[in-house]
Amino acid sequence: MHWATILMVAGLCGTSLGQYNEEEDMAWLQYYMRQSRMSSYNYMPYYEDENTPYVYSYLPAPDTEAEPGPEPQQAPSWQCPQECDCPPNFSSAMYCDTRNLRYLPFVPSRMKYVYFQNNLITAIQEGAFDNATELEWLALHNNQIASEKMGKRVFAKLKRLERLYMNNNNLTKVPSPLPRSLRELHLSYNQISKVPSNALEGLENLTALYLSHNFIFEMGGTLKGLKSLILVDLSYNHLRKVPDGLPMALEQLYLEYNYINAIPDDYFKVSPKLLYVRMSHNSLTNQGLSTNTFNSSSILELDLSYNRLQKIPRVSTNLENLYLQGNQINEFSISSFCSVVDVMNYSRLQVLRLDGNEMKRSAVPPDAPLCLRRATVIEI
Repeated sequence: MHWATILMVAGLCGTSLGQYNEEEDMAWLQYYMRQSRMSSYNYMPYYEDENTPYVYSYLPAPDTEAEPGPEPQQAPSWQCPQECDCPPNFSSAMYCDTRNLRYLPFVPSRMKYVYFQNNLITAIQEGAFDNATELEWLALHNNQIASEKMGKRVFAKLKRLERLYMNNNNLTKVPSPLPRSLRELHLSYNQISKVPSNALEGLENLTALYLSHNFIFEMGGTLKGLKSLILVDLSYNHLRKVPDGLPMALEQLYLEYNYINAIPDDYFKVSPKLLYVRMSHNSLTNQGLSTNTFNSSSILELDLSYNRLQKIPRVSTNLENLYLQGNQINEFSISSFCSVVDVMNYSRLQVLRLDGNEMKRSAVPPDAPLCLRRATVIEI
């Protein structure tokens, strides 16, 4: 995992911590972060197979590591399933992780945070959580749960559920219906091949959607109604076209390692807050792009490396980091960065990667230093 992901994790973890101000909620989270580092949650995309040498420029967030909490004590058996721990210090949390469980134990009604990760669970029976309607966090990742062994409405009564972790299972479809309260949905590393347009219907509070490392070949208009969505990770799938209808609130879009060869005109214009776009390791060509596809003033970082581009696409002067290595680019067009080159008009670009193309250093025009005066790294 490179430094950029680590910095993004730190930033989002800082955001998550700020959402819980009650003393009890902070106490359980402090303890869990300290005791369960080996199975801690990754709030940002993680790319185990990615070995690219460059560094993405996400700004670091303040250190959010919690102070050590008090040691838990085993609650009386009548308050907690015998397979789990329910520390009285954190009365709304139940720890059933990493215990070779093959089934879901009973969840007491007082629970808000329940952890079943790193087990051997294959099924979720109908009504498994009907008694625990106060649940806010539900961790089921790193199990063997199959879609056909899940009740049709297992999450329907969880009206307060905000985070659902089901990554690293055997799911072949997105669980549905999901609570409207959901804010984070983690479904990476499953076997999902298609996401119907109504699969996430009504999730207006969803801010982060993780679907990387699946077999998704079609998204349709799934994202259109997700008006609060800030981050969507669809990397390492089988997409041949970009998903329709990006949300207006979107800030981070990850589509690398797919088979996308074209992008519609004005595709990014509907998301005026979009900051980071990753589309490396696709099949993009200049013929599949309009003149101003990436000329969006909000985008700060754009990764188009390892595609089939022959020319540098036109980008906004606000762009700060552009990765184009591993393409077929054979010319350095200064107009891609500056429509006018003078003292007052210049690009804010800081990092430009053009190595691994068909271009020689001599192709750089003499006015490039004036246009790219902010650049600290230019690799050709």
